Amino acid sequence: MTDSFASAMTDSSPTAAGTLGIDFGTSNSAAAWRAPGEPSRLLALEGGFTGMPTALFINTEEHRTHFGRDAMRQYLEGEPGRLMRSLKSLLGSALLQEKTLVHDRLVSYQDIISLFLRHVAKKAQLALNGRLPERVVLGRPVHFVDEHPERDREAQNALAAAARDAGLGEVSFQLEPIAAALDYEQRLSEETIALVVDVGGGTSDFTVVRLGPGHAGKHNRSSDILATGGVHIGGTDFDHRLNVEQVMPLLGYRHIGPGGREVPSSVFFDLSTWHLIQWLYAPKAIAAARDLRTNYADPRLHQRLMQVLEEREGHRLADAVEQAKIGASSAHLATPIDLNWLERDLGAQISPEDLQTRLHGLLGQVVSCAQNCVRTAGVGAPGAIYLTGGSSALTALRDVLRTAFPDTPQVEGDLFGGVATGLAYA
Repeated sequence: MTDSFASAMTDSSPTAAGTLGIDFGTSNSAAAWRAPGEPSRLLALEGGFTGMPTALFINTEEHRTHFGRDAMRQYLEGEPGRLMRSLKSLLGSALLQEKTLVHDRLVSYQDIISLFLRHVAKKAQLALNGRLPERVVLGRPVHFVDEHPERDREAQNALAAAARDAGLGEVSFQLEPIAAALDYEQRLSEETIALVVDVGGGTSDFTVVRLGPGHAGKHNRSSDILATGGVHIGGTDFDHRLNVEQVMPLLGYRHIGPGGREVPSSVFFDLSTWHLIQWLYAPKAIAAARDLRTNYADPRLHQRLMQVLEEREGHRLADAVEQAKIGASSAHLATPIDLNWLERDLGAQISPEDLQTRLHGLLGQVVSCAQNCVRTAGVGAPGAIYLTGGSSALTALRDVLRTAFPDTPQVEGDLFGGVATGLAYA
């Protein structure tokens, strides 16, 4: 933990020859190290864990900042303070430069991203026995912002500036699906053309690339990259859709009020979006939600909404939906969402059928982008689909990929560490 905005690394530290790869993800982050001529290895960022949730908790009583699982634990145990997640989603948006109070100091959300990267940098330096990395490569999605090249450049520049402020110096960037391909290549014994599918918390990214022992030693791999593509849809979008459809009706979403009109929906959409939840705790937002009372025919629904907002339980609700999504996908069973903390005997659920129906449109866009990437590459069916990124574990996603590419085997990589490992090879 650290609260200092001073540099994480000092120029007086010795330098380690090699490459540090950092996968700063929407939901999870990881780092890997590769010395010259050696395999890449993941570094422990939180206890014995090599990956950590991209989360910060600002404890207002201790005046300390907590990271990763520790941040989530602090929040879920009801410690006083604020949880921040999905900060990567702010890159490329005007919200990035908005100021917020952190330990009695106004800082931008870009500064908070820098604070998180500084924590990762300190953990990496500790794992390298206090040495500085000679070279740092950060991953980036194919598109931070869809169809807005200028905002996309601004997003990368902002992330580079945050990395510099974190003490990482001038970093290089590599596309995340290409990094994942470099990780996959290490296990291949013969040449193949692979479609790399990297579905993380905020984006789905693709590359069609020639891989194999004969390509691995090449300094310039640009001729092996046949096509790339990406769409700004990922696991947090899946969570958002499920939250809106399965849980928000219990707070008044689509509720018909006494005038025969639906309760205005914007509060429910924001409350279901990880990186927007914190704005709903502001006094102005609380007052606006309180004013919705006259739009409700059933006052219990409004009482639930106000309890979530006034007790700052929005992230708790979002986490419960995310865990139910994971459970329904992995166990292939309906998974309950326990809301007893909100109201006795209140609950919802997510079933495998809900994943299919509620996420149908989003999954269709993701697979369409993958198909376009393969068409652009002009290779017909790829030899393998390499899956990485935590959200690629979703069974409903794998099913639609199997339908789109019925003759192509799916290979699961390290879902949370593969990009970081590959970045160290970049």
